[in-house]
Amino acid sequence: MKLYVGNLCHTMTEIELRALFSLHGAVRKVNLISDLFTRQSKCFAYVQMADRSEGDAARQTLHGSMLNDRHLVVREARPRDDRFGKRW
Repeated sequence: MKLYVGNLCHTMTEIELRALFSLHGAVRKVNLISDLFTRQSKCFAYVQMADRSEGDAARQTLHGSMLNDRHLVVREARPRDDRFGKRW
């Protein structure tokens, strides 16, 4: 299950995210999104959990929780077409 994780602080690392989500199950991949030119964090990431039930547990537990004085947003990731509308 792929999760969107938003409202992260600029200093968050992939290692820290992996450690946070691994408390809820096996983490396959962490992709912290950064600006192409400045390489500064865009304050969101995608975390892929090995199992859907573990992903659901992480989402339910972590959504709205405080991390570095910020309320985390954790949702199931959606395909691009669903976010921006169908492209030609």
